[in-house]
Amino acid sequence: MVRKLKVAVSGLGRMGARHAINYLERTPRAELVAACDPNPEVIAWAKGRLEPSGVTLYTDFDEMLAHAGVEAVIVAGITTEHAPQSIKAIRAGKHVLCEKPLSTDVGISQGVLDVAKQYPHLKVMTGFSRRFDQSYRNAWQKADAGDIGRPVVFRSQTCDKYRDDDYFIGYSKNSGSIFVDASVHDIDLSLWFFGQDSIVKSVSAVGTCARYQGLKQYGDVDNGVGIVEFWGGKIAYFYACRMMAVGQHDMTEVIGTHGKLTINANPTHDLVEHHESTGIRREIAQTYWDRFEPAFIRESNEFTEAVLDDKPLPFKLSGAVKSLQIGSALQESLRTGKKLFFDETGSPIIEKVAKL
Repeated sequence: MVRKLKVAVSGLGRMGARHAINYLERTPRAELVAACDPNPEVIAWAKGRLEPSGVTLYTDFDEMLAHAGVEAVIVAGITTEHAPQSIKAIRAGKHVLCEKPLSTDVGISQGVLDVAKQYPHLKVMTGFSRRFDQSYRNAWQKADAGDIGRPVVFRSQTCDKYRDDDYFIGYSKNSGSIFVDASVHDIDLSLWFFGQDSIVKSVSAVGTCARYQGLKQYGDVDNGVGIVEFWGGKIAYFYACRMMAVGQHDMTEVIGTHGKLTINANPTHDLVEHHESTGIRREIAQTYWDRFEPAFIRESNEFTEAVLDDKPLPFKLSGAVKSLQIGSALQESLRTGKKLFFDETGSPIIEKVAKL
């Protein structure tokens, strides 16, 4: 009999439910044995969708963690629980895949990394889904092969489709801001293409509340632009938006000394074109899940494979902490109106802080 990884999922909201389905139906070498969520409405969904397949449901994380045979835990609930649940799972001897970010607090995120280092036999990974997207992987391979020379400028965006409700306002309360929640994907990508050892030289950011005025109470914006200068002459430009009218548009451009690469610069949902009296149009993905669903499936399968076959994870957990540090610095620049400077070791240079 082929051995399967016994998996438990914590948090069955929108993202957690998708992880649960992926491990239940789309990850052949894994078996979803348990799941938990404190929300009665979510548990009601799970009773109809997961329980019939033999998944044991819990409303308490500690009880789920004690479920017999659980080897790996997928932490996908509310952001404030990411770090404490990950730490509990690691200390209980479980492999962990935690949705990004590890925390909205850099120190707490570092705490997860410190605990993980105490258990080197365990696989602990943050869910940066774009790392598993085939287009991004193809682009990285071309950049790594030197096809565009040396990458020097990186431009990337995360643009969510506009919602005619208060979802983004409520979400901002615990998300850590648009740079920590949305741009952290782009920041992680910049470290992938520029090199994980890249050191920040300066950070600056601006933003505005164009449609969601309620975001101001949390020091957040619905449109943000951040610029990060790295030592060694590399520059990254990040744009995050909560009001894209046409749909989800996440794209990246990598400019090198001898060419450039673009990923999803001209988005399209499929190969269908609508020829109408007003012209020709193509539809694009409407949600983040529509765009990256295959990447999430690959993520669950590669994490499972890394655990069962003791293979290295595709990227280091320390990168998640570094990405959060940069995202937090961008948010600080946004809120204070100041440009932040860092020395060649990455330490802040307080005396060089200047008004933008």
